[in-house]
Amino acid sequence: MSEFKGLVAAVTGAGSGIGLATAKMLADGGAKVYGLDIAEGGLAGVGEWLQCDVSDDASVEAAFAKISQLDILINSAAISAVGNVEANPSDEWNKVMNINVVGIVRTARYSLPLLRNSKCASIVNVCSVAATAGIPKRALYSSTKGAVLSLTMAMANDYVAEGIRVNCVNPGTADTPWVQRLLAQAADPVAERKALEARQPLGRLVSADEVARALCYLASPLQGSTTATSLAVDGGMQGLRIPK
Repeated sequence: MSEFKGLVAAVTGAGSGIGLATAKMLADGGAKVYGLDIAEGGLAGVGEWLQCDVSDDASVEAAFAKISQLDILINSAAISAVGNVEANPSDEWNKVMNINVVGIVRTARYSLPLLRNSKCASIVNVCSVAATAGIPKRALYSSTKGAVLSLTMAMANDYVAEGIRVNCVNPGTADTPWVQRLLAQAADPVAERKALEARQPLGRLVSADEVARALCYLASPLQGSTTATSLAVDGGMQGLRIPK
């Protein structure tokens, strides 16, 4: 695969999980990759790490100031939250919204001047099946991902005339370090994992590579007519109802 040869990509949350898997695939496809994350994580040998906190305007601006060419922006950075609307205090709502939603606004804002110089500009946001399916104890997280879905469609409309495509991928529960940390906090991690697997019709968690492939598909210059699309990689969680 060399469809990204000569292109430059920036991936947020690139130190681990879906972001890292995507950075690797883009690099394998010939792209020069900038990995934006608070810590380098697994980026060594994959791309150039730019220390970046998407919750902070100055940090995002400083990171993009080091990039002179950009064709692809992958917004993968996000954090989770567990609980119903009574469980999470207002400061946690502000924190998660700031990272998961406004973080995308920040990276888009500072990348657009660069993307306008590209002949195949693409932004792909990592959304979630939580944007479209009611999931227990995920009120705050689901709210942020619902916003990401709406933001994706609004951005696609705003920039289509400039040739900048904007899409998103809606993963189901993915087997990433993030989910593994959530499982570790459960009273019975083994039982909790089995419950998560049973929730998805395919009976297993989604892999980071499966989500990364979808992100790269939407980012590819070969998909020049694909914009304002949300692509589900959720093991059938949204669309299927399996009889018990």
